[in-house]
Amino acid sequence: MLMTQTTLDHDLIRSSVRALCERFPESYWREIDEKKAYPTEFIKALTNDGWLSVLIPEEYGGAGLGMTEAGIILEEINRSGGNAGAGHAQMYTMGALLRHGSEEQKQRFLPDIASGAKRLQAFGITEPTAGSDTTSITTVAERKGDKYILNGQKIWTSRAEHSDLMMILARTTPKHLVEKKTDGLSLFLLDMKEQADKLDIRPIDTMINHATTEVFIENAEVPVENLIGEEGNGFRYVLGGMNAERILIASESIGDGLYFVDKSVQYANERIVFNRQIGQNQGVQFPIAKGYMDIQAAKLMRDRAAELFDAGENCGSEANMAKYLASEATWRTANAAMDTYGGYGFATEYNIERKFREARLFIVAPVTNNLIVSYVAQHILGLPRSF
Repeated sequence: MLMTQTTLDHDLIRSSVRALCERFPESYWREIDEKKAYPTEFIKALTNDGWLSVLIPEEYGGAGLGMTEAGIILEEINRSGGNAGAGHAQMYTMGALLRHGSEEQKQRFLPDIASGAKRLQAFGITEPTAGSDTTSITTVAERKGDKYILNGQKIWTSRAEHSDLMMILARTTPKHLVEKKTDGLSLFLLDMKEQADKLDIRPIDTMINHATTEVFIENAEVPVENLIGEEGNGFRYVLGGMNAERILIASESIGDGLYFVDKSVQYANERIVFNRQIGQNQGVQFPIAKGYMDIQAAKLMRDRAAELFDAGENCGSEANMAKYLASEATWRTANAAMDTYGGYGFATEYNIERKFREARLFIVAPVTNNLIVSYVAQHILGLPRSF
């Protein structure tokens, strides 16, 4: 096989990320999970080594790499037994700032984000009464002079307690006054530290350790210069970030899937029952092998989506399909791992149950797989809208 420079670079990224992850073994992640704590030391190490700033151009202090490289980083973190979800938003949340922000905004925010001086982990879009129907959000931003006044509520705003800035979507023109329901939404960068007394952040206790919260906003002030792009076009700006998010989530899912395959193969080779390796049994080995094939197929779609994204081409279909295929394949490998380990899969010391819980998230988040199937039916196959 001819080794290209790109292949060598990607191999170097993989080996470097693995080396970093070795400093944070599964015992570290198990303890973090048990305490429902935030992996501050791990995120600091990722930041210091520049891995969370790979998508930021070099002139703003980043590595200037692409979505392909970002996906590899998150994939390797999850394959190592870690949870990249603790820092992944720093990669995709700033996409709207990169694409639609002014030069002044980029100069003001990106170097600090790249260095870790400011954290951009919080993405305020979803609301309790809107769910996946983003155009129905009720958080409002009213302009008063040189600032906007924000009021409303966001939910599933992960890492809000560990972020200095929040990218937040709010309605600036009432829904009944716009031609299209996607109009009249605007995107802002909210300084959470500066407006801390205007924010009520409440943690949500969930089955996985994802540091997710609901945020109540009362008269928070955002300077006009923190409006991203043009007023009223925020929904369009968010869509590009959603494609990036889906590609990166697919990468994390792929990492989880390969983790389950690695662990299952190891255990199936070591575990002796009835004087033979359990891996000799087709009932054990077939689900693992099928899961591996599914993961490799999903990986090809992820690579294609990342390639299109980096080329600046439309990748909505590929990004959605990558997320769907990766999460579904990984869920199958998660169940195969549970079956392989049997009762030991439920023991926390083996780590399978922790990763099993984490893998389930991506079936429903950041977009439920049912909506992706609906998207493919309508937008790719030309079938009638189902909702």
